[in-house]
Amino acid sequence: MQLGQLGTIDTIIFATYIIGVILFGIWIANREKTSTASDYFLASRSLPWWAVGGSLIASNISAEQIIGMNGSGFELGLAIAAYELMAAITLILVAKFFLPVFLKKEIYTMPQFLEDRYDGTVRTIMSVFWIALFVFVNIATVIYLGALAIETLLGVDLMYGIIGLVLYSASFSIFGGLKAVVWTDVVQVVVLMLGGTIAAYGILSVVGDGSVFAGIANLYEALPGHFEMLFEPGDTYLDVANAHELSTGVTPYGEPTDLEAGAEMKSSFQLLPGFALLLGGMWITNSYYWGNNQYIIQRALAAKDLAEAQRGVAFAAFMKLFIPFFAVLPGIAAWYLLREQDPANLPITKADQAFPWVLANYVGVGFTGLTFAALVAAIGSSVSSMVNSTSTIFTMDIYNKFINPGATEARQVRVGQISAAAALLIGALVAPALANAGQVFQVIQEYTGFISPGVLTVFIFGFFYRRGTAKAALVVVLASVPVSWAFQQLMPDLPFLDRMAFVFLISALLMVVISQFTGRTKKNTADEGVSDTPYTTQEKQALGARMVKDIKLRNGLSIAIIGIGLATGIRLLLQPVPGVPMSMSIIFVVLSLVVIALIYTDKAPDDYKAIDLEPSLFRTRMGFNIAAITIILLLTFLYTWLG
Repeated sequence: MQLGQLGTIDTIIFATYIIGVILFGIWIANREKTSTASDYFLASRSLPWWAVGGSLIASNISAEQIIGMNGSGFELGLAIAAYELMAAITLILVAKFFLPVFLKKEIYTMPQFLEDRYDGTVRTIMSVFWIALFVFVNIATVIYLGALAIETLLGVDLMYGIIGLVLYSASFSIFGGLKAVVWTDVVQVVVLMLGGTIAAYGILSVVGDGSVFAGIANLYEALPGHFEMLFEPGDTYLDVANAHELSTGVTPYGEPTDLEAGAEMKSSFQLLPGFALLLGGMWITNSYYWGNNQYIIQRALAAKDLAEAQRGVAFAAFMKLFIPFFAVLPGIAAWYLLREQDPANLPITKADQAFPWVLANYVGVGFTGLTFAALVAAIGSSVSSMVNSTSTIFTMDIYNKFINPGATEARQVRVGQISAAAALLIGALVAPALANAGQVFQVIQEYTGFISPGVLTVFIFGFFYRRGTAKAALVVVLASVPVSWAFQQLMPDLPFLDRMAFVFLISALLMVVISQFTGRTKKNTADEGVSDTPYTTQEKQALGARMVKDIKLRNGLSIAIIGIGLATGIRLLLQPVPGVPMSMSIIFVVLSLVVIALIYTDKAPDDYKAIDLEPSLFRTRMGFNIAAITIILLLTFLYTWLG
């Protein structure tokens, strides 16, 4: 008995794991009652730190990381690992500054926070945005990449692979809710780490004649360009899909190619623009993903308390440092072994086939089945997480608000299950459309970047800008996509991370300026029947003495503008990008300084929905502080060493 390139032993191991996880998920779904919305959507707010951390990684590390990042490693090299390495620092910042606010508000969803801070219109618009993004981009992408791996390794048709993944994910994501998802995540993250490590060990041992460390050393010596962490504007890479198409003269669909000579060489800098990976747009990508992304942050919201949530996030941050070992290095090793071959005869015709090729050729009997099981584990974890979060947003922010405001707890759970099934089905139907997307991981980052600058602005200013108004937030979220699209068309040579930084500056400017003209004063709120504050004058004065000082909030916002906007402008001055006029860097610098000046000179009154933040809210325990310092030191060493 065997499946495609899997032998009998590997097939048995793979099948045993799949059946075991399905049965475990069903058992959890039946054992853990989900009679209330809190049970189904937030696991009764009872998760321990290790479950929070393990589930965060299992939800994050899906096919798009294992397959997609190995594909980018195959073509670009280790620089793509910046998404993982910088995520470790981002997780620490999210745990310290974002989680305390979210848990204080006791929210279920990110849109719910937006209504609490701004108004219902902002909440509804973002609910629709997120549901569309999760279903048509995230779920579809993860299902497609998983089916691609199954097709490459097992020879199973892409459509059958999609159907199999849908059935597998549905078995524990629809009926059991977040609790079933998280506990299967805990099992799957162990298999994921083990299987990924085995795959990396297998191919690196071949490169190093039996030694993993010698293998890494050989890669470093033979492919120095693949170990560049920060690209220069002139750096290029070989697009394997285009090279194969030019060599054969036909497209993947068998039609004559219309590519011209030279189309196989593309700009590395355009995808990963140098120091933007340390300062600039990368902070938008990571902060949005880890701090405002429902299917990620939902795990922390389900923790027992703030301290437990922060410990879990710190645990996840340490695991992020290890992930490039199996999510990037096997792809680099695959390029090392194939780099001398004619593109027309390469066994890999597109970058995202690199990791499945490694599995098929360089992982031993028995271990191939386990490693492939780990891949499916990653896919299943991510899909189930996205599906659960999509159903959470639909139920809490659409159904409860507009369709059936008086829904019982049992009815909310049922609607959550139905919407989860619908999201999974729609994502599966969209998945085949991604078949010719090249580096799918990069596609996700770029198109998510259309919305993330505006969303991050609304959240950060919602936390720390007490004058931010609902009308300003509404303009920012509505403007984010069209402004991003406009700059993509007007300046196609501007790297997408830099474009995100510019849209963030525009969003911040809009937030401050519009808020000054749309402030909700005490008289406005009284006329509308809204209480300006639940405190008496004496209580308000006492609270003011205990709150974070306004100047500290302004300083924090200014640091964000400097680290994202001003840093990008200075980098463009020192490191010009071909096709991008020098005036663009000057605009970055001037716009950053204008926004900072407006932040410090703003005299508008506080918005009536401003969040009262006490310094004690952001105090963290010694263990968390030690973890944060250790992660920063490790990353400083790595980037200093590799440059």
